[in-house]
Amino acid sequence: MADLISAERSRLPFRTSITLRKGSPASRREAITGYWFVAPSVLGFAIFVLGPLAAVLYFSFTKYDVISPPKFVGFQNYARLFSDSRLGTVYFNTIIYVIAAVVFINVLAVIFAVLVNQRMPRSMTVIFRSVYFFPSLVSLVYVALIWQALFQRDTGIVNYYIQALGGQPLSWLTDDAQARWSVIIVDVWRNIGFAMLIYTAALQEVPRELEEAAKIDGAGPITIFRKVTVPMISQAIFFNITITVIGAFQIYESIIVLTGGGPGDATRSIVMYIAERAFSDFQIGYASAISVTLFVIILLVTLVQFRLRKKWVHYE
Repeated sequence: MADLISAERSRLPFRTSITLRKGSPASRREAITGYWFVAPSVLGFAIFVLGPLAAVLYFSFTKYDVISPPKFVGFQNYARLFSDSRLGTVYFNTIIYVIAAVVFINVLAVIFAVLVNQRMPRSMTVIFRSVYFFPSLVSLVYVALIWQALFQRDTGIVNYYIQALGGQPLSWLTDDAQARWSVIIVDVWRNIGFAMLIYTAALQEVPRELEEAAKIDGAGPITIFRKVTVPMISQAIFFNITITVIGAFQIYESIIVLTGGGPGDATRSIVMYIAERAFSDFQIGYASAISVTLFVIILLVTLVQFRLRKKWVHYE
């Protein structure tokens, strides 16, 4: 790096020989200026991230109902986790959402990105990107309200076309399995556009020379995609999978609007369960303990992803 800087300086029309000695007034002023620049981000992180994390950890060891002062109860809230049958159900639902989001969002986003990346007029490319990305810009509550109307059994457009094709209307919002699929469809439809843009940007960075060389060697389109394209966009795949997993673990708004967590607990997510325990039942301590388990699970899953990336993510 030092050799590179020296080489760049030698090309300048004038020579610069300004150096800041460690501990000099100028060096201290520069350090203080840097601290002032990063102070807002550090302060915001401490107040809005570290502060709430510490508060949740503290409340998880207490019995607290907002009205009376917190009472320390040790590990009672964590012991209660093992006897809560509903907790297993909502975690099972959440894991299904995570798996479905990772598979459907990323597979469909790659397919759409490949289609958009084909040679076509620039105006058409812009239109397709805008159409796919637009749902990501709309509030999730509005998106869920629209889909709730579409999924109505008697008046919804989805069942109208199913019946037009000779099928029977489905209870999208009241049947256990179908209600879960309605949540998955809405989540995938809304988030696929952002993932597609990431993949499109990655595909545009794939060297054409590699694809042409593979064609000369006799490789077909599928082989080129598997052996050339996928390794070259593996960083984008890793990024999208990581943020998809984290986002799916926190799914909440669409379930509230579409099904309210029902029927029963068939579509209830872990975040929705935490919110109900905390703000409906006023069991802040127990809700905090569940939140800690969710934080630990997301952290472990993310660490595993970063650990495994060395085996399949390629860096130039």
